[in-house]
Amino acid sequence: MDGIEPKIEIFKPFGEAFELMKKILFQPFDLGKWCVIGFAAFLAGHFSGSGFGFSSPRSLGRFHPIRPINPFPDVSQIEPWLMIVIGVGVVAVLALIVVLWWLKARGSFIFTDCIVHNRGAIAQPWHEYRKEGNSYFLFLLVVGFGSLAFFAIVLLSIFAALNWGNYSPHGADAVPYAIVLVLLFLLWLAAAIIIGLVSYFMIPVMYIRRCRSLEAFQEVLRLISRNLGSFVLVALFVAVLIIALVVVSTIVTCATCCLAALPYVGTVILLPAFVWLRAFGLLFFRQFGTQYDVWANVIAPPPLAEATQSLIPPTPPPIQS
Repeated sequence: MDGIEPKIEIFKPFGEAFELMKKILFQPFDLGKWCVIGFAAFLAGHFSGSGFGFSSPRSLGRFHPIRPINPFPDVSQIEPWLMIVIGVGVVAVLALIVVLWWLKARGSFIFTDCIVHNRGAIAQPWHEYRKEGNSYFLFLLVVGFGSLAFFAIVLLSIFAALNWGNYSPHGADAVPYAIVLVLLFLLWLAAAIIIGLVSYFMIPVMYIRRCRSLEAFQEVLRLISRNLGSFVLVALFVAVLIIALVVVSTIVTCATCCLAALPYVGTVILLPAFVWLRAFGLLFFRQFGTQYDVWANVIAPPPLAEATQSLIPPTPPPIQS
């Protein structure tokens, strides 16, 4: 960009995203197009507006004098049929998670394509961005299960160390135990925010360059490291927007007698918010240069007057006598 640093703004692309959302969904209003884009948003993981939050253990900070902790139960006392049921249940849950990640990966490109081209289409972008979607799915798979395995190992290591000397946390002795759990939660939260931010902006990079997820991950990571302040601000701003979306979705769910809590139905009802947020991310990202602009290579159709004029044959020259 000829050595000129781009001026990165937050509120300007937010206002532009609102105007773009109105143009896509309301100018003109098309119920069929609305439902198709809603299905694309549903595939991208926007099941409803109330699907955000963190779970925390209920017993955190509540310790009592107990016998030495044994986090490893005696499996010999468990009925064989119960172990089979538990194993099948675990496999079913993991399979469901994998399928949802796969749909989210493919759906993210479909939803982005609907916003970029202002259309409701599923089949064409589903096939066109198959390679990029599958690559992004593998990225989600590795990061998701890798993070789960890492924190599971850390937790098991902590509990094993505490049980090594038959340690039972209670009273003042519980403070180090609680501190470790709090630090672990903060580490998980920071990792989730960083990975979520990077993966969110990987989509437009892969959409533009038609590249693999590893290349996009490295590119976004370099961009964030060079513009850390701007991305921290947008992350905080998006966090506020998500909280506002949760409040609005809760109100809408109550007003519709829990109808908005149903899968896909809630997505269709809250579609303007989802389109607004996705468009905001794309418009914010384009400020870093044309190489990050998803609309850079989109050829807009000519205005109606120009298109009509181009169909009129030129006036023939006068006949020379």
